[in-house]
Amino acid sequence: MPIKVQSDLPAIKILETENIFVMPEDIAIKQDIRPLRIVILNLMPTKITTETQLLRLLGNSPLQVDIELLQMATHKSKNTSSHHLNTFYKTFDEIKNQSFDGMIITGAPVELMEFEQVDYWDELCEIMEWSKHNVYSTLHICWGAQAGLYYHYGIQKYTMDEKLSGIFHHRVLNPNHPLMRGFDDRFDLPHSRYTGVHREDVMRFSQLEVLATSRLAGVAVVCNKNGRQFFVMGHAEYDRNTLATEYFRDVNKGVNPPIPYNYFPENDPDATPQLTWRSNATMLFTNWLNYYVYQQTPYDLEDLKKLFE
Repeated sequence: MPIKVQSDLPAIKILETENIFVMPEDIAIKQDIRPLRIVILNLMPTKITTETQLLRLLGNSPLQVDIELLQMATHKSKNTSSHHLNTFYKTFDEIKNQSFDGMIITGAPVELMEFEQVDYWDELCEIMEWSKHNVYSTLHICWGAQAGLYYHYGIQKYTMDEKLSGIFHHRVLNPNHPLMRGFDDRFDLPHSRYTGVHREDVMRFSQLEVLATSRLAGVAVVCNKNGRQFFVMGHAEYDRNTLATEYFRDVNKGVNPPIPYNYFPENDPDATPQLTWRSNATMLFTNWLNYYVYQQTPYDLEDLKKLFE
């Protein structure tokens, strides 16, 4: 899927070496089609890394995707330069009068805080409320998924005994659901979190469905049956070495983290991890874009507000 981004976004060079079709703005405007408009609310501290990971999965199909990057105005990033944010990111005030085919809300390293203690919680709630009328389908990731389930349905997160980190096997519960089409009965997905949700809490809501689960990692993929909201507890977008980077970061901080489960060969942190989830991740994002963004949204995005009045 050709991804339309600003011509000097750092992720472009990386993605082009991987043969991901990235289309600069000056070429995109010459195509007489309406691109899918996707806004990415990037809450991760390593924003450039996350941009690259998500754009990789949104890329390389005949459809054109127009990406808008969104940051929180009520939070000051410590890990990404103000130049990068000012150049490539918008704030909610700048886009709140627009409509989008789809939205992605990423995870954030704030799981051990109560939702209301997060400094940008009120702004995030405003954005999630806005999404009900201005976005057709929203994909929530990790903490973003927990935040979405809490805001929209009041589902509480719970804290685990230790960090859940590694590559976990998952079981597809509804292989006929469009989001899970093409998945094997069992698939791998990375997780990196301290909190989760209980399946019985999700099942109390008739409009929600658990699509995939893991014996060790618990609830993995949840959807609203109308296709407007998806909640993925893991990090399908992670690269081969992302969990290793997090592990060694925590080791250097003296946190003494557990070695990521089923990740390093022979459980040896010096060994190169095997990449076993990329095809599943690609399928997940492609299915979401195809069945719940491209095929569902009206041609004129202004009609979204009429649909959801």
